Amino acid sequence: MQRLALNFLAFWLALASSAGAEEGLAKTARILFQPVPDAAPALENNPAIPARVELGKMLFFDPRLSASHLISCNTCHNVGLGGVDLQETSVGHGWQKGPRNAPTVLNSVFNIAQFWDGRARDLAEQAKGPVQASVEMSNSPRQVVATLKSMPEYVALFEKAFSGEKDPVTFDNMAKAIEVFEATLITPNAPFDRFLKGDEQSLSAAEKEGLQLFMNKGCASCHNGVNIGGTSYFPFGVREAPAAEVRPPGDVGRFQVTNTAADRYVFKSPSLRNIALTPPYFHSGKVWELKGAVTIMGTAQLGIALSPVEAEKITSFLRTLTGDQPQVVHPVLPPNSRTTPRPML
Repeated sequence: MQRLALNFLAFWLALASSAGAEEGLAKTARILFQPVPDAAPALENNPAIPARVELGKMLFFDPRLSASHLISCNTCHNVGLGGVDLQETSVGHGWQKGPRNAPTVLNSVFNIAQFWDGRARDLAEQAKGPVQASVEMSNSPRQVVATLKSMPEYVALFEKAFSGEKDPVTFDNMAKAIEVFEATLITPNAPFDRFLKGDEQSLSAAEKEGLQLFMNKGCASCHNGVNIGGTSYFPFGVREAPAAEVRPPGDVGRFQVTNTAADRYVFKSPSLRNIALTPPYFHSGKVWELKGAVTIMGTAQLGIALSPVEAEKITSFLRTLTGDQPQVVHPVLPPNSRTTPRPML
């Protein structure tokens, strides 16, 4: 898989080599990458009707989906902080620390699957996981539905968002509403997007050199497409195993999903969109400096020692992947009723 990706990259680099330096750089970049669209993509079997998107936003911000009534989706995927919580690993129910760093929710709709190991096929399936995980929100589908049905305003919102259904307030519909809202959390118009669309002045000379290095060194073999990653799975430590702190020996990645030996220490390549906003890095969350993460990837994945100058140039390119952040107004949530279940701390 890694070799095929590298061969693909080498083919397109050779194809563009006959063009002028500036023209060749842009031409190759447009083959390997695509800009984030200005509008959210349509989801299969989950139409983005306004009532459903609005309900999803309310649920995303509602901490009462958790047993403690303290933790919402936004707690670990803060839309005001690049879609993350800026923690090594997230803090959940009873101050427990989760096993992995929280990936950004921004642009996550473009990923091949969700979670570091890809165990959720889409955002709706992903939304169900943290709600039920004992180390995160520690709730149950039955309790979530009882909580939502206890508030007449939520019942009316579900009836509007899922009109025609006999019993619209379900755990599945909760997840579908969150999914359709999360799909709107995209970040278009990054400097790199403008470059891909033809504005060659949107990147500085140093940033263009960083882009060239990003492609020439092989980074784009795993980080390509709209999300500059998130498109496939790769071993972490192709050429050299990272330090045990960065790649904890006990976390074997996708192997836990597939039980296939070849998937030991395999993870979904993360999106690099807005990467400058989302430290710390890697599934362990142990690396706080972006340049340091770039250097580690050079040795671990590519088997090369990037010079400090090269690492800085690649880092300067990565900063051009920060797009327009979604402007989300925090919703006013329905009040509790007399029958709303009490929090469990």
